[in-house]
Amino acid sequence: MIVGVTYPIPKQFVDRFFKGKNVFVKPATVWKHLKPGMKFVFYQSREDTGFVGEAKIKRIVLSENPMQFFDTFGDKIFLTKEELKEYIKSQERWKGVKSRGKEKKKLWMAIELEDIKKYDKPIKPKRFVSVSGQYLRE
Repeated sequence: MIVGVTYPIPKQFVDRFFKGKNVFVKPATVWKHLKPGMKFVFYQSREDTGFVGEAKIKRIVLSENPMQFFDTFGDKIFLTKEELKEYIKSQERWKGVKSRGKEKKKLWMAIELEDIKKYDKPIKPKRFVSVSGQYLRE
């Protein structure tokens, strides 16, 4: 049974969630089974890797234009507008999937979080956490 999700977040950004930011944005991967109330675990990537905290999913919003999330969430998003623009640009090489000859727009997701808690020290995962994230199972 799926109880939540984890995604890797570079160390330089993960702390923002413990200092007031509560909206995670990334290309929509590993999200179809997520529901409000499920667990979101922060996986710190790049250095001092491991699970560093958790939160509860409040809501999930999908959009083809991730910049629109700023209209919805404003400065609650963990990235600045400039950082998100850079992120979008870095993702363009993974262009939308072609379906019946037409290019499908890539979906992005914003996951609004609540009840954010930081762990005392990073917990090493049993399995590798890929860039796309992974579901947490009971």
